[in-house]
Amino acid sequence: MKLGAMSKRAAILIAVALMCACATGPDIHRDINPAAEFANYKTFGYFSPLATDRAGYESVLTTRLKDATRRAMEAKGYVYSESNPDLLLNFFANVQEKQELRATPAMGYYGYRRGFYGGYGATMVETVTYREGTLSLDLIEARRKLLVWQATAEGSVSSEARNNPGAAIDAVVAGLMAPLPSAGRP
Repeated sequence: MKLGAMSKRAAILIAVALMCACATGPDIHRDINPAAEFANYKTFGYFSPLATDRAGYESVLTTRLKDATRRAMEAKGYVYSESNPDLLLNFFANVQEKQELRATPAMGYYGYRRGFYGGYGATMVETVTYREGTLSLDLIEARRKLLVWQATAEGSVSSEARNNPGAAIDAVVAGLMAPLPSAGRP
């Protein structure tokens, strides 16, 4: 793999780590498989290889996601197990650059009394470029190889999140995993 391609891939993965939407937070969607047996799940581990590690090594994003999900799982009573976990966690991440057209009334004569002269002003159209990120967490029942729970967050990547990626990941993971059933409970 060329250095440029590897740098681009690393930048994309790290950019997802920065995902945190505006003040209202990302849009979060969750789904539970009706065949899930949460009363029987007590341990967890990580899927191998994780979808966030396509380059053949553990990324910074993966390390942060493992730390955040491990804290969330242990807070719900699950025990980490490398050898024989009931559940396996997997992560998917994507960041895309998007554009949006915004139309606003143009300023009147030297900006004076904006909006008072409807026929006088024009409409300004500007193109705004932003990043939108998606982060999905999957829980797979190891024994049956069955996806039992999934949560996805989608939102704009804020400058605050770019400046403090650890806190942004912790916040997004906490929001994604909040309603996950506790260990041994349906």
